[in-house]
Amino acid sequence: MLSRTAENLYWMARYMERAETMARLLEVGARNALMPNTGTGFRSEWDAILQASGTARGFAEKYGEPVQRNIESYLFFDRDNPSSVFSCIEAARENARIVRTALTSQVWDGLNTAYQELKELERKPRSQLELSSLTEWTTRHSSQVRGAIDATQLRNDGYDFMNIGYYLERADNTARLLDVKYYVLLPQIDLVGSGLDNYQWTTLLRSMSAHRAFHWAYGGDVTPRKIAHFLILNEQCPRSLLTSVRGAADHLERIARGYQASGAAQTAVRSLLGEIAEMGIEDIFEEGLHEFLTRFIRQVAVLGGVVQNAYLTGEGR
Repeated sequence: MLSRTAENLYWMARYMERAETMARLLEVGARNALMPNTGTGFRSEWDAILQASGTARGFAEKYGEPVQRNIESYLFFDRDNPSSVFSCIEAARENARIVRTALTSQVWDGLNTAYQELKELERKPRSQLELSSLTEWTTRHSSQVRGAIDATQLRNDGYDFMNIGYYLERADNTARLLDVKYYVLLPQIDLVGSGLDNYQWTTLLRSMSAHRAFHWAYGGDVTPRKIAHFLILNEQCPRSLLTSVRGAADHLERIARGYQASGAAQTAVRSLLGEIAEMGIEDIFEEGLHEFLTRFIRQVAVLGGVVQNAYLTGEGR
């Protein structure tokens, strides 16, 4: 496969996954904002969303203080924000358009329909759009595109590069969603284990569509360690860090077998997978959840750079 085509497919998948994560972050912020403001978090529930999404600087330059309505607009519709839902879906659709012949009609229709509907939503007054409806719309269309890929795409190089994109982006995004907890509650350690703490952990599970699955896997009380284990180390969880890294590793290994050549990308993903697979949840909490997640996000970024250098040399971004 041409590297340019591979890059477009890779970034198409990453942008669709990123759009879904922005929507999930907005849902976390909206649910947490329903609770009384304790004044003890990093700044506020909404500032926590900006910090975890990596968009705080861009938002501050445009809007200044974090106000809920401005944050909603910035993370969903704002074209000045390259990580907004609109920007991501637009970028995914453009990458898909460039390699239209490498996609089935179902995948293209799913992406193109999402983009056209999004432009219609953009034209409506914000007062007519409920945030919950926008986030549900995003996750639904993201799932439809992913389902079309799994159901109709040939299991070739293109399929592998799309999945590498999905898994790397999901690993990064799950870590960012988890890190919202650090920004919301710290440094007030006395809130750990409180009703507010437990509510926010449950909110995190619901925002990731993982609440029922968590109870199937663990049952009983909801505790930070159980949730952290579920979202980091449990391979039964489709969004866990371990599941995501292993998924990226599997598809990189498929490419290596197909070309009978293993390189820097495979070495890097094996190293990251080995490190996470050998960790226990106590190791993570001993290091510090925020410190671990920050390091992990950096490692995924490095891995993405290695994949880019090894296989992708076009201008799909």
